[in-house]
Amino acid sequence: MTAAVSPRRRREILDALRRGTVPANGLDQLAVGLGRFEAELDAELGVVAGGGAMFKAVRGDYGSGKTFFARWLADRATKRGFAVAEVQINEIDTPLHKLETVYRRSIESLRTASIPPSALRPILDAWLFTIEDDATEQGVGVDDLLERRLAEVAARAPVFPMAIRAYRQMVAEGDNDGADGLVAWLGGQPHVAASVKRRAGIKGDLDHFLALGFLRGLLAVLADAGNAGLLLVLDEVETLQRVRSDARAKALNALRQLIDEIHDGHFPGLYLLITGTPAFFEGRQGIQLLPPLADRLHTDFSRDPRFDNPRAPQLRLTGFDLDRLVELGGRVRDLFCSGIDSAERVRATADDEFLRRFAGAVAGSLGGRVGIAPRLFLRKLVDVLDVIELHPDFDPYTDYEIKIGASELSEAEREVVSADDVELDL
Repeated sequence: MTAAVSPRRRREILDALRRGTVPANGLDQLAVGLGRFEAELDAELGVVAGGGAMFKAVRGDYGSGKTFFARWLADRATKRGFAVAEVQINEIDTPLHKLETVYRRSIESLRTASIPPSALRPILDAWLFTIEDDATEQGVGVDDLLERRLAEVAARAPVFPMAIRAYRQMVAEGDNDGADGLVAWLGGQPHVAASVKRRAGIKGDLDHFLALGFLRGLLAVLADAGNAGLLLVLDEVETLQRVRSDARAKALNALRQLIDEIHDGHFPGLYLLITGTPAFFEGRQGIQLLPPLADRLHTDFSRDPRFDNPRAPQLRLTGFDLDRLVELGGRVRDLFCSGIDSAERVRATADDEFLRRFAGAVAGSLGGRVGIAPRLFLRKLVDVLDVIELHPDFDPYTDYEIKIGASELSEAEREVVSADDVELDL
């Protein structure tokens, strides 16, 4: 049985599954096969909350649950007081070799348990309130205390504290447009009005070299504002295998630089998680192109997956088999039934035997590829549960036929299930 969940959270989870997407919250309700990672990941979050920094890579084929894993960890992190940012790496909108763009996307997705994206301004306001309160208590000037708190940041990115001082001044003067402009600039947004930047004494836009300094500034602000740290997820980094060789080399070097700075203690309060396919970690177009990076991420996966080391730089997701798919279906069924009056009837109709047959049928419609079935399985399962609840005379064994149209498949699913593998209902 799933743990108790609020009606609002239940609705959010089920609605996401109806859309065929990973829910943003409540992932503990659906976590199957991740228990072996929990203790070590919680310990690592504890290290980061204590002022340390961590890096972890998650690898798995399509359908193994990399994005789910990242959001599951984000859910655990926010419950421990972390801020979270998730960035989808792609060669067009967010190339990894342009760290200023990665930073901007991070700020756009920045959230906490109580503040939705983009949370930068509320976090900044909370931090400045703390600074002012501490300055009064210590009998010192606010600007002086602000400078001391950001001294290490100023050494790498002196414009960061300059912009914050100007932001505080504009807020005090009631200049909301100017304050909004400076928050946008601090978040890496381009095209901020030149007049706003002139008043703050800053020039230009954030570039690749300043991005890491601004990330350090963000971590300092988060810590002072009472957050445990920042979990930054870079999802689908394998996409850099498709970019030009020069851009790929820059991206791999940027990743190596990030990892080295984390290990050298330059980003206290940061937990960096990247996800990618095995080909990215082992293929000739991935990290093997940069031997120092490959050495830093090397992990021995020659053993049985049962004996994987969760403390290693890489974690391996082995994907779904039919038993796990049925277990996942049972969790979703229990969550669904937790909020309806006809729970007993729905559970009796969609019993364990039905779940096993249904899971097998969905996987069979995908050429027996259980590994890519979870998203479509859950989407269709929630649809069947809806119909069972709404129509007491509905019999899923006789009144329902599983059909998977080409339009239901994502691009990645189409790549795995080619037209030669399986006949889809079009």
